[in-house]
Amino acid sequence: MLKLSEWILRHRKALLLVALICCVVSVFAMQGVKINYNMADYLPASSPSTQALKLVEGGLPNMQVYVPDVTPQQALEVKQQLRDIPKVEGVLWLDDTVDLRATPWEVIPEKTREGYYADGGALYQMTVGFDDAAGVFQAIQALYPDAIYKGEAPNQARLQTVTMGEIASIMYYVVPIVILILLLSTSHWFEPLLFMLVIGVAIVINEGTNIIFGEISFVTQACSAVLQLAVSIDYAVFLLHRFAEYREAGMDAREAMKTAMQKAASAIAASAMTTVFGFLALLVMGFGLGRDMGLVLAKGVMLSYLSVVIVLPAAAMASIKLIDKTAHRRLLPSFEGFGRAVVRYGAPLAAIVLILLVPAYLGQTRNNFVYGSSGMHGPNSDAQREASRIDDIFGRSQMMMLMVPQGEPAKTAELSDEAKALPYVRSVISYAETVGVQIPPQVVPDSALSMLRGNGYDRLLLSVDSLDEGERAFSIVEEIRALAGRYYAGDFHLLGESVVNYDVRESITADNLKVLLFGVIAIGLILLITFRNLSIPLILLLIIEGAIWFNMAVPYFAGNTLNYIGYQIVSSVQLGATVDYAILLAQRYEEARKTMGKKEAAAWALAKSTGSILPPMLILTIAGYALSIVVTSNAVISQMGEIIGRGAAISGFMVLMVLPTVLRWCDGAINRTNIGKKEAIQS
Repeated sequence: MLKLSEWILRHRKALLLVALICCVVSVFAMQGVKINYNMADYLPASSPSTQALKLVEGGLPNMQVYVPDVTPQQALEVKQQLRDIPKVEGVLWLDDTVDLRATPWEVIPEKTREGYYADGGALYQMTVGFDDAAGVFQAIQALYPDAIYKGEAPNQARLQTVTMGEIASIMYYVVPIVILILLLSTSHWFEPLLFMLVIGVAIVINEGTNIIFGEISFVTQACSAVLQLAVSIDYAVFLLHRFAEYREAGMDAREAMKTAMQKAASAIAASAMTTVFGFLALLVMGFGLGRDMGLVLAKGVMLSYLSVVIVLPAAAMASIKLIDKTAHRRLLPSFEGFGRAVVRYGAPLAAIVLILLVPAYLGQTRNNFVYGSSGMHGPNSDAQREASRIDDIFGRSQMMMLMVPQGEPAKTAELSDEAKALPYVRSVISYAETVGVQIPPQVVPDSALSMLRGNGYDRLLLSVDSLDEGERAFSIVEEIRALAGRYYAGDFHLLGESVVNYDVRESITADNLKVLLFGVIAIGLILLITFRNLSIPLILLLIIEGAIWFNMAVPYFAGNTLNYIGYQIVSSVQLGATVDYAILLAQRYEEARKTMGKKEAAAWALAKSTGSILPPMLILTIAGYALSIVVTSNAVISQMGEIIGRGAAISGFMVLMVLPTVLRWCDGAINRTNIGKKEAIQS
């Protein structure tokens, strides 16, 4: 590290120029990164929904549009206007189920009629490509300002038009608060700007290099920059705090920076690697959203690490005169009294916390999850209000598409009849029902035929009385699949929002254990290499995993649902990001035990590390809650932010209030399990 630090300081101007060029290139590269809003795209290739989607060219109806104050005859004209909107792939209404020219209105079964027309208005089932959802949504709003919407496509359209604007404003709230926290924790007014410059370089380069992936999810786009800032700012804080210590000890600036780079190297590298592998744990998820976010965040942390060890020393030495001119007395206290108080009174608190880990662990395993696009909007959002209005008028409903092989019209008609007889099926649109099994496809209009047949499959469109998720919705998916399996064993496909949500649940459930084991084992090995001790990794992992259990148990004990994205992704974020706090404290404790007893060592370690732990902990907490407060249009991101913010605070509490006592209790075991190190000799 000595030669590397000398080389960096010697070539600091060239390195700063390279960083600037990379930033400029990245700003232009960002413009080419596509944002994906469709969660179904991230299902595993082996998922039944994924296999079905490959066979559907025109797609499944994914937008319900209710147009009020129209007569049945006017409703037919509205349908044609909706069909004429560019990029609309299909529009279904009552006339696709019943021949309205030959069937009197009063003769139509009420169950069928009221699924399409009620309360003086018509409900249309539209098919829209996800890439075109925003444009179609705006076109319908222009034609029918009073129309209301439900479904994946309008949900996505709202995400595109509202959420991204909120995301763009997050940094306007986060950056000033981060600078304020850093001002309180440093001894030079210029240092916070230096921190933000260094991490800002890494963020810009990370955002630009996302072009190598072609596209990223909207969740990743929303969270990556603010999380990268929050989880990696501590690397810069650790390094400059060491730099300040050595300058206060009498070293000149160059020598102090070289020494700081050497002494802080292992702590910074260990912190960065644990965070990287916490994010890389998401790569083992079968559900592709985890891989998407894991790659982007892991890459971002590595870039932040490189920026701290290369750009920060170069920038600090280039601006040393400015740093010195802006010196001020340290605003944070010494924390010596805090360290002594925790050591003196911390044992009962630690014992209570460790006992509470049991109900916390059990609670976090019993959470109720939300999987669908409807859960992406808050309870008071326009999307939820309009969806509830449609449900009030027509009852809960959604469209499903059942695809079965062509060539057996009698069997398909029998299946259609049996499906229609199910208590939760309102209507069935199929070739047999709409056209008739005796009518050859050659005489059927292409517009109608494309909805009912394709790729060698007949398509049965089922209007189902069900929510898009929940135990009842998922049991309906299982029942329809079982029904189709009796007629076409293994050779059928089922699509629908609840079907996708069902498959998402299955994929997520299968991923839970894999992600946990990968993260814990990988981070445990890094800790083992860092400390060369068998006990310390187990202690640190217990403390941080315990903090995760407490964090994830809150929704359960509060009676709230938890979005499926939040549980796995936030768990990995909290593990990888906050284990840094535990590493810093444990390293200080080990350092002190060479010359102090365990009580004095714990108090000294707390006094020395609290000032370095609090700023990044507060920054991650505030960044998380900023996501929660600012992104009100997207419940997924808002909830993730809340969980991240709460998790950082709980992890900070566990490290500062519980870990010192646990280290003292386990001191003997720590000394006995060193690998290639001498035991601490102080009693």
